[in-house]
Amino acid sequence: MTHAHHAAIESFWVSAALILAALVYLRGWLLVRKLEADGAKVRHAGSFLAGLFLVWLAIASPLAALDHELLTAHMVQHLLLMTIAPPLILLGAPAKPLLYGLGQPVAQIIARPFRAQRFQRLWSALMNPAVCWVGAAGTLVIWHIPSVFMLGLRSEYWHGVEQISFLAAGLLFWWPVVQPSPSSLKWPELSILLYLFLATLPCDVLSGFLVFCDRVVYPAYFSSPRIFQFSALEDQQCAGALMWTCVTIVFLIAGTIFTARLLSPRFSEEPSILPSEARSIAVPRTAGQSMGAV
Repeated sequence: MTHAHHAAIESFWVSAALILAALVYLRGWLLVRKLEADGAKVRHAGSFLAGLFLVWLAIASPLAALDHELLTAHMVQHLLLMTIAPPLILLGAPAKPLLYGLGQPVAQIIARPFRAQRFQRLWSALMNPAVCWVGAAGTLVIWHIPSVFMLGLRSEYWHGVEQISFLAAGLLFWWPVVQPSPSSLKWPELSILLYLFLATLPCDVLSGFLVFCDRVVYPAYFSSPRIFQFSALEDQQCAGALMWTCVTIVFLIAGTIFTARLLSPRFSEEPSILPSEARSIAVPRTAGQSMGAV
């Protein structure tokens, strides 16, 4: 099977999965909006759907077909999956709409593990900002090691693992920033500004290396077709500059918004659905019946 054929099949299934996720979310969002006055806002739905669209853009759009030909396109994928799409998805407050959208039987199965104390302790440890930071930084660094990066280019399986790990690491990283709450954030809220600043350091080192290195780091791009008349080295420099610029702007915006929220006299945390709260999640049995606790 050629790379193009495999990419077309992958694009179909990814598109179908994302459309299904969007439909489930919208069904649940409409139910929450109907049953709870402040439970679902239009901006939540818009943010979640925008995040899903960016995931599609990175994995299943024509952009994905260029990742084996241009390092810049590959870098755009990484930025979309790890830096831009995850905060939008989390800003959509997806837990409750997705549970409502799935319906009570499925929601009960999904929520059941959250009731176990062992799982709650594991989740609490996983959501520690230090763990989130190390997980995201480690994912970024490991996948840009030349031998590991080339493995993702040569193997469709490992390329898929790479994309999933970037999205998962992005969701993990942005969780303390987008959904700070007593049950998920153990550090002072002001520490999130330091958290964001420190997160720029691995990106700065990697992007600076790509920009100022005088040789092509990933040899596969030597033999790729020259698109837009870029040489392999110019493509690498463009990818590094794009990473440097995008990460700086996104983290600066996030830091500014977070600071504004902290300084606002009306600052209050939006309710988030976390494992320790899963026992209180309610889903409708039917459209005409009252709520039942999961």
